[in-house]
Amino acid sequence: MPRLACVYRPAYALLVGTAAVMGLLAVTAAIVLDRRMVDPEGFLGPSWLRLPLLILGALLLDLLPRTLWVSRFNPKLMPGIVRERLREHWTRDRLVLTVLGVVCFYVTYVCYRNLKSFLPFIMGDEKFDRELHLIDRVLFFGHEPATVLHTIFGTGFSAHILSSIYLWFLPLVPLALTAWLIWSRNITFGYWFATSQCLAWSLGTASYYALPTLGPGFAYSWLYSDLPETGSGVLMESLFYARKGVLRDGTVGAVQSVAGFASLHVAITLLVALMVQYTLRNRLLQWVFWVNFAVTCVATLYFGWHYVADDIAGVVIALVSFWLGGLASGQKFDRHGLASHPTSTTAKVPVEAD
Repeated sequence: MPRLACVYRPAYALLVGTAAVMGLLAVTAAIVLDRRMVDPEGFLGPSWLRLPLLILGALLLDLLPRTLWVSRFNPKLMPGIVRERLREHWTRDRLVLTVLGVVCFYVTYVCYRNLKSFLPFIMGDEKFDRELHLIDRVLFFGHEPATVLHTIFGTGFSAHILSSIYLWFLPLVPLALTAWLIWSRNITFGYWFATSQCLAWSLGTASYYALPTLGPGFAYSWLYSDLPETGSGVLMESLFYARKGVLRDGTVGAVQSVAGFASLHVAITLLVALMVQYTLRNRLLQWVFWVNFAVTCVATLYFGWHYVADDIAGVVIALVSFWLGGLASGQKFDRHGLASHPTSTTAKVPVEAD
């Protein structure tokens, strides 16, 4: 029998449910601790204004370049091109996906940052850096991972390359989400990525509380003293002083963002690589994002952002989030999970019969 029920329903539930749970946890923690919720990226004004602007920005990002290119800058042709694009691409399904994806990710991410900031006030001084550091030494046969990687890759030009790729993560997160929401050739792919992203940030937050650490760059900073000044180092220093401001100086309206266990850099870059592998047909892009994932893993250890166990946990989070997001959005995985195909293109039209 063909599956005529709305295949988006599980994705709706998981996407909205994840954001709602994160919101409830963050607000509850703020009330219990008597601390303010903070918007860490407070640009474009208050939230009630920012969300409509972000959604409008997504529309413009699709319509404006396309209209200018197709019309060859002829103003008379532009209205017709815009109307055609709105009619054919910006269907009700696409609009709902974009609004839900932007809002749920925004809520999840802001709550992630606040729960991360609340961590020291809830967990106190309990840290597991020593235990994870000992595991690293065992895995590297008694050597420090930092020393081994600095010897292999050097501490000159390669440090700047690794830093640039590590910091590329910051724009990658919103750009990748926007790309799948707006341009995914199948609506279900957009739900897949948005749901998986929210799940990954949420599971990462849970890992911070399950096994709190500072990270080797903060707990064993002398191991990284041979590195040159890079963007990664500047970021780590700024996080150190932001943490000090929040915990010791009582800075108001700021977040402290020093927390580990699972590496979300590893989780999200792997998630993006998996999405590219499973939903895009471009081999070059597939190679680019797999290489980006591999280099990011090296960079987390090279600069002391994470322990080996953190990276492994990040991989697990990515795989679980990818799989659950796929199931919720109606993807059908092959027997060994090495390929998948969607079972629907819209909320009502199934691709195949079950």
